Amino acid sequence: MSDRYAVFGNPVGHSLSPRIHALFAAATGEALTYEAVEIPLGGFSAAARAFFASGGGGLNVTVPFKEEALRFADRLTERARRAGAVNTLARQGDGAVLGDNTDGAGFLRDLTENLGWPVAGRRVLLLGAGGAARGVLAPLLAAGPAELVVANRTAARARALAAAFADLGPVEGVGWEALAGRRFDLVIQATSAGLTGALPPLPEGLLSPGAHCYDLRYGAAAAPFLRWAATEGAAAAADGLGMLVEQAAESFALWRGVRPSTGPVLQALRRELAEKLAQ
Repeated sequence: MSDRYAVFGNPVGHSLSPRIHALFAAATGEALTYEAVEIPLGGFSAAARAFFASGGGGLNVTVPFKEEALRFADRLTERARRAGAVNTLARQGDGAVLGDNTDGAGFLRDLTENLGWPVAGRRVLLLGAGGAARGVLAPLLAAGPAELVVANRTAARARALAAAFADLGPVEGVGWEALAGRRFDLVIQATSAGLTGALPPLPEGLLSPGAHCYDLRYGAAAAPFLRWAATEGAAAAADGLGMLVEQAAESFALWRGVRPSTGPVLQALRRELAEKLAQ
């Protein structure tokens, strides 16, 4: 009998996680099932308890349940505590449920290994001060940037987020207006702007020569920021599909004890998404 895994979210029908984990399982020879389950708002804890009580091995958790998953877990990893959210739950040998957050590790791995973009010694701008931004701050600071600026519509929220991570490295929180006249080597889009098609009010000249731009989202949600990056002369720009695959590999390794190769899976997904767009 194969082990059972799932992703809980609302909505969740668009999730690529079942496809990703099916590819991982095939590549590693691991016997498992993985499904996407839409959970009613307010119903996460009951659904998660039932899943693990019935023998489920692990869950991925997506919006809007990551903070509920943090409270649900019996134990937390340090990176989950730092992120203030859990995207991976894993049943342990003693029956306890461990909460982890693999988003930041997946992001950094895509950025530095798949794309080959350096962080050490770079001037980094992180757009947004919500959960997505919080999830990548610790690994970004661990990579040793020369400076890291968190910018947000509400400057006080950006300052509060920066203060929460100040022990890890040089980080500053500002409002949009404080970006005028500054230049950055790496700009990371972590706001929800791509969902509406409206970007933050970014000044001209924000990118230094050779700058890189990265949107944590992928597909249509990332398109406005990637267009802005091209218009502003970025040397390269990327969406977050690689982050999605890499964070899934982190979850898979936590559950199964083996880390799948991500390159072939990312290539397959890029090809499949391109084919859908061409239809």
